[in-house]
Amino acid sequence: MKKTIIHLTPIPPYDFELIAEYAAYFQGRYAADHFQDGVYRRLLDVSGRLCLVNVRSIGSVDAPSLEVTLKGNVLNEKIVSETRIQAARLLGTDQKLKPFYGMASKDPVLYPIVKELRGLHIPQTLSLWEGLTLAIIGQQVSSHVARIMRNGLVENYGLALNESGATYRIFPKPEALVEAGLEKLYSIKLSKRKAQYIFDIAAALASQERDLDSLRSLPDEEVVRKLMEIRGVGPWTAHWLLIRGLGRSDAFPHGDLALRRTMGNLYNNERLLQPEEALDYSYRWSPFRSFVTIYLFAAIRSTAASEKVTPKVRE
Repeated sequence: MKKTIIHLTPIPPYDFELIAEYAAYFQGRYAADHFQDGVYRRLLDVSGRLCLVNVRSIGSVDAPSLEVTLKGNVLNEKIVSETRIQAARLLGTDQKLKPFYGMASKDPVLYPIVKELRGLHIPQTLSLWEGLTLAIIGQQVSSHVARIMRNGLVENYGLALNESGATYRIFPKPEALVEAGLEKLYSIKLSKRKAQYIFDIAAALASQERDLDSLRSLPDEEVVRKLMEIRGVGPWTAHWLLIRGLGRSDAFPHGDLALRRTMGNLYNNERLLQPEEALDYSYRWSPFRSFVTIYLFAAIRSTAASEKVTPKVRE
C-alpha cells in the first residue's frame, strides 16, 4: 500500500479535536467516521479507488495545521487532489467563525457555551446522499438507536479496507443498497417505512432519475422545497441536510426535541419550547442559526460542555 502526506491549513480559530469528536458523535467511531488517540480516520472512495485518510493536528487552535496521511494502492495526482478536497470538506476547514462569534457575544446565555467550544467548525457529510440517509435514519428515534442503525448500514454495505489490524468502510453507495435489496435493510433494525424511503432514494440515484448535487446551487428555501418532494423527507430532515450536507449557515431544525429542550432550559425557565416557539426565538440568531444548532448539540453530546448547559439535557 502506498502512502503520501499532504497538509491542510484551516481558517482559525479551529479546534481539530473538538471537530473530529463531533464528527464521530463523541463516540470514537460513528458510521464511517473514526476518531481515536488524536487521529481522525475516514475511508474514501476516490474515483473508484479506496483511500484511507488519517488526519492529526500539528498546529494550535489559533494557528491550525493538519497533517493528512493518505494510504491506498493507487495515489496518483488526481486521487491526491480529490482526497484533499474531500478531507477539507469533512472537517469544515474553510468555515469562517468570527462573524458568528460577534453575534453570539451579544447573547449572554449563548456566549458562555460558544466560548467553551471555541474553534468548533461544522463537520460535513461527504455527499448529500450520505447526509440525507443519516438524517432519515435519525428521524424520531433515540441517539442510541440511530447509532446502531447508522453503524449497521456502513458495516453491512460499505466497501472495506483493512489497515494495521483495523477495518474501515466507506459510506455505502446507492448502488450497494439497490443490489442488496429492500428486505436486507430490515436486518439493521430499520423500520419498513424508513427502509423503503432510503431504498427508493438509492434506486433513484443509482438510475440517475434524481440528482441531489443539483441542490448545491439553489437557495435554502428552494432546497427545502425540493427535498420535501421526496417521500420520507420533512422540514427536520431538510434542515439537517442544509447544515451537515450543504454547509449552509442559517438552517434551523426547529422541530428537534433535543434542541427545543435545550433552548427551554436556557431561555424559558426549563420549560420545553414548542416548535413554532423555538423557530420564532431563533430568528435573533440569523444568519448563523446553523452554528447555534451545532454548538448546542455539541454541548448536549460532550460531557464537559453539557454541564454548562444543564445536567438535565438529554438527546
